[in-house]
Amino acid sequence: MNFATPLLRGHLIQRYKRFLADVRLLDGSVVTATCPNTGSMMGLREPGQTVWLSTSDSPTRKYKHTWELVEHDLGKGPSLVGVNTSHPNKIVADAIAGAKIKSLVGYATLERERKYGRNSRIDILLTDPIKGLAYVEIKNVHMSRKAGRAEFPDSVTERGAKHLAELSDMVRLGHRAVMIFLVQRSDVTALSLARDVDPSYGAAFDAAEKAGVEMLALRCELSTTAIDVDKLIPIRKA
Repeated sequence: MNFATPLLRGHLIQRYKRFLADVRLLDGSVVTATCPNTGSMMGLREPGQTVWLSTSDSPTRKYKHTWELVEHDLGKGPSLVGVNTSHPNKIVADAIAGAKIKSLVGYATLERERKYGRNSRIDILLTDPIKGLAYVEIKNVHMSRKAGRAEFPDSVTERGAKHLAELSDMVRLGHRAVMIFLVQRSDVTALSLARDVDPSYGAAFDAAEKAGVEMLALRCELSTTAIDVDKLIPIRKA
C-alpha cells in the first residue's frame, strides 16, 4: 500500500480525546491531526516522539492531516510503527492479490466488508467453487513492550472477542475462518497475546483456535512512502 501523498514529519505534542493529536511540524507550525486508532497506543503517544502525517485536500474534512506513523525506540534505534487502523484491510487484500500469503492463494474472488454472523461485517471474504468460503478477520498490531516482540491487544477489546466467536461459528458451519494479526512494525520477530491487558481476549483466542480458527501473524515492512506485508511470524500464546 502506497501513501497517496508525501508524509509530513513532526513531533507529537499530545494525543487527546482519543481521536485527535497536536503535532509540531518541522517548520515550527502546530497542526491538529486525526488519530485513526481506538486503542491505548501504549508506548506510542509520548510527547516529543517523531510522527508522520498524511495530508488530504478534501473540503469535507475538518482536519486535513492524519497521523500515519510514529518512531518507537526499544533500545536498538528508532523503528517506524503504523498506527492508522484503517489501512490493514487494504494491506492484507493487496498481499492476498499478490500471492504473498501462501495459505490464502488460489481463491477465485475477494470481497471486502461482507455482512455475516451476528450483525457484523467480515473484513475479507474469499470464495472459490472448489475451495469454498474463507472468512478472514484482520486486527492491527502496533504495541511492543519488549524488544523483538509485538503484542495484542493494547486495550480491552470486547469487539475483538466477539469477532473470534463469530469466526468459530463459521468453522462450525463448515467454512474456513482465518484471524490475521497485521503487525505494522518491522522490529519484531514474534507476536504474543497481551493476556495481562485483556484476559478475556486471551480466553477467546484459545477457544477460537480450539474450534478450528486459523491464526496468522504477518509482519509489515514500513517506510514513509509505503506499507507492505513482509513475512509470516510465529504467535507465542503464553
